[in-house]
Amino acid sequence: MSEKKQREVEITVGQFYAMHAAALQLKLVGGAQGMNRRIQEGSVNRVGLALTGFFKYYAHRRVQLIGSSEHAYLASLPVATRRERVRQIFAHQLPCLVFTRSIKPPTYVLEEAEHYGVPVFTSPFKTTLLMNRVTIVLEEAFAPTVSVHGSMVDIQGVGVLIVGESGIGKSECVLGLIERGYSLVADDVTKIRCLEGRELSGTSNDLTRHYIEVRGIGILNVASIFGASSIRYQKRIDMVVTLKDWGKMGEDIDRLGLDQRYYEILQVKVPHVTIPVRMGRDLSGLVEVAALDQKLKSIGHHSAFEFNERLLNKMQQQRER
Repeated sequence: MSEKKQREVEITVGQFYAMHAAALQLKLVGGAQGMNRRIQEGSVNRVGLALTGFFKYYAHRRVQLIGSSEHAYLASLPVATRRERVRQIFAHQLPCLVFTRSIKPPTYVLEEAEHYGVPVFTSPFKTTLLMNRVTIVLEEAFAPTVSVHGSMVDIQGVGVLIVGESGIGKSECVLGLIERGYSLVADDVTKIRCLEGRELSGTSNDLTRHYIEVRGIGILNVASIFGASSIRYQKRIDMVVTLKDWGKMGEDIDRLGLDQRYYEILQVKVPHVTIPVRMGRDLSGLVEVAALDQKLKSIGHHSAFEFNERLLNKMQQQRER
C-alpha cells in the first residue's frame, strides 16, 4: 500500500469559528485579535478549579467553557480577586473562552481578554450539551488522517477499500461495481481518518469527489452518469481488498479462507482479502462476493468454517461405520 505522510493537525480559533459557529450558535463578543490562536487539543475544558487558583492540572490547550456554576462562583469573589483569577487564566495562553447559556461575560473578563488577545464567545446551549457538541467536532478535526493510494466503494453497507499496483485495474473494478448499483466513495486516492482510535472512515478529496478515471475513456462524472445514489461522501472501512497479479502470487493464494487476515491502517486492523488478477476474471464480481461474505461474517456466518465443520462431521461418520 502506498501511503502519504499522516497529516499534522493545525486548527486555529478562527477556523473553528468559521466552520462551526452556526451549528454551535457561537457569537464573538471580545478578543477578536486572537482568532489566529491555535487549539492544540481536540477536547474541551471547564474552567472549574482554575478559578480557585489551582493550576497544576489546568488543561489550557483546550477550548475553555464557563457555565452558570463558574459564573456564580466568580460573582461570589471580591472584585479584586475575581479579576486576578481571570487574569491568571488568560495568562496561560488558552485558545479561547466560551460562556454557555447566553451568559453575558462581565466587563472585567472582556477587558482582560482584550489585553491578552483571547477570543471570547457566547452560546445559548447548556454547558453539558455544548461540551458534547464541541468535543465531537474537535475529535473529528484532530483525528489521525492519512491518504492511501486506492479506491473505495460501498457494497450493501460494507465499505471496501481496493488497493493494488498502479494499472492493476482498481478503477475498472470500481466502475463495474457502480454499474451493479453500488456507490463510489473515492477513486485512486482515499483519505482515511481514524475515529476514537478504533474505526476508520474513508472519503475523497474535494477536487476529485464524484469523479473516476478509466484508462481509454478518461474522466467520468459518476453522479451525472449513474445518478445521485451512485456516490457517497464518506463510509466506514469494513474491509480491504488487494488486487495482485496472478503471476506474483506464488503459492500465497488462499483457497479455503479459514485464516482471517488483516490490513493495518493508522494502527487499526481491518479484515483483508487478496484477489489474484489475470485475464478473464470478473474482478467486480469477485470483490462483490468478498464484501457480501464479509457481511455474513460480521453477523456470525463464516462459510469456510461451516464447510470445514461439515467436512469433519462427514469424515467422522465414515470412520464410525
